[in-house]
Amino acid sequence: MVQGIRQWHEKLPFVLLEYRTTVRTLIGATFYLLVYGIEVVIPAEVKIPSLRIIVEARIEDTEWVKIRLEQLTLIDEKRLTIVCFGQLYQQMIARAYNKKVHPRHFEVGQLVLKRSLPHQEEAKGKFSPNWQGPYLIKEVLSKGVLHLTDVEEKITCIIVNADAIKRYYI
Repeated sequence: MVQGIRQWHEKLPFVLLEYRTTVRTLIGATFYLLVYGIEVVIPAEVKIPSLRIIVEARIEDTEWVKIRLEQLTLIDEKRLTIVCFGQLYQQMIARAYNKKVHPRHFEVGQLVLKRSLPHQEEAKGKFSPNWQGPYLIKEVLSKGVLHLTDVEEKITCIIVNADAIKRYYI
């Protein structure tokens, strides 16, 4: 292998080959299989013929073309299988995530505190308070969105996500 960071361009083809021929957990297949419909023949198999290379080399052209066309028609089936595998994987990840999520319910009229985010003007240094408020919930919208007003109802257009809110207890 090449030593040194200035010769990265010489390592790039090997990295791309590894990336394209590694089985991905999400889809259960390689990118090469998705594109070409067959698994990749690694360069070592070309120099040292494997059973697969020997078998393909002794097939007549017409028979090879027929086999190749059958393989190409099976690509759609393989892709459909991979899509199903990906959906099952996403459902599994969603179940694992949802086990840890504790839904929070807010009602109109509750007092809450709003998190001070670092990019806001109110956050001035590391010793500034982490929470602002109290605010009054004016409206609960869908997907955890809250419409807040301050207690005196001077500011009425604060819309925040419920993730940045916590209950205020007097």
